[in-house]
Amino acid sequence: MLAAMGCLVAAFWSLLNPRSLLLGAVVFLFFANYFKRRRPNNYPPGPPILPIIGNFFHMDFKEPHLSLQQHVKRYGNILSMEVGHFSTVIITGLPLIKEALVHQDQKFVNRAVTLVRDHIFKNNGLIMSNGQVWKEQRRFTLTTLRNFGLGKRSLEERIQEETQHLNQTIEEENGQPFNPHFQINSAVSNIICSITFGERFEYQDDQFQEMLRLLDEVIALEMSIFCHLHNMFPWIMKFIPGPHKTVLVKWEKLQLFIARVIENHRRDWNPDKPRDFIDAYLNEIEKHADNPTSSFNDENLIVSTLDLFFAGTETTSTTLRWGLLFMALYPEIQEKVQAEIDTVIGRSQPPSMAARESMPYTNAVIHEVQRMGNIIPLNVPREVTVDTTLAGYHLPKSISQD
Repeated sequence: MLAAMGCLVAAFWSLLNPRSLLLGAVVFLFFANYFKRRRPNNYPPGPPILPIIGNFFHMDFKEPHLSLQQHVKRYGNILSMEVGHFSTVIITGLPLIKEALVHQDQKFVNRAVTLVRDHIFKNNGLIMSNGQVWKEQRRFTLTTLRNFGLGKRSLEERIQEETQHLNQTIEEENGQPFNPHFQINSAVSNIICSITFGERFEYQDDQFQEMLRLLDEVIALEMSIFCHLHNMFPWIMKFIPGPHKTVLVKWEKLQLFIARVIENHRRDWNPDKPRDFIDAYLNEIEKHADNPTSSFNDENLIVSTLDLFFAGTETTSTTLRWGLLFMALYPEIQEKVQAEIDTVIGRSQPPSMAARESMPYTNAVIHEVQRMGNIIPLNVPREVTVDTTLAGYHLPKSISQD
């Protein structure tokens, strides 16, 4: 009996070699991850979740909205996916979006911050901040932008002035085919510069173009597959070079550019006569200097300023380029728009918002351009702040919602 037991122990011990232990550990982790990732009861449906990689192969990261449309056809207007270590719920359709972002807005108010975005924004600024920081920065920015002309005639005058410069650069092409991206991007960015920096730049200004180039590169790199992989598998991607690391270098250069602008402002800053967004923010920093919990500091000023460019430049520039494309594709509509402009405004004065109500056709075309162009098919991801119910499904706290 003892001899038999000894043989059994010896045989078992012989199996405990490093290769067997590694294989056993992998199998254990595989099944542990599988059971951990199983959808709980009363949770939105979705494609099968694979261990470790989740729904990685169910997503087209180059055109995610198109792959999600296919899943919506199968699973409905609310579905769930596991992307890396993120549990994500996707909703579509006006009723569901209104329920989440209007009727339950406080439960979906936070931004879902990925690892790459956390490295970049660090809960600063307007777009990717949460909690008290977001409330303070948003309140100040909205008030300040209104003070400097948002929704007022003063901003309209800046747009009209910049439009003249844009028209001039287009006329310099002498009617030859050209890519308008440079001219449009420069014009739109200059309007934001006039609000944030208090000045506009010549389109060929080297520093101005360097800033625009870095803005474009940060957006492109942050959306790259490498950054998605870093968000999903950081323990692997931190050892691999690629865009997920380059984006941080580009971001630092952008921050240095804005920091230099801020220092130039400080040299002749007059608290009683704020000239632009940066001056107004410097006043706010001074006002909260004795409050250690205040979010008003140089770092938030830098990120908030860049957020204004991210939110305004790419979106407006892309919309205008879509408008030009549609006008070229539909010349009969272009003729009707031009006819209404000539009738209501004429060709001797710049367009103004005052004429909007008298131009229903042009107004409708602009809205149709925005609908057809659909430049932001996916909203900035939100995070569920408390357990809630949506469309009859239970959504636990911290779930990311697109």
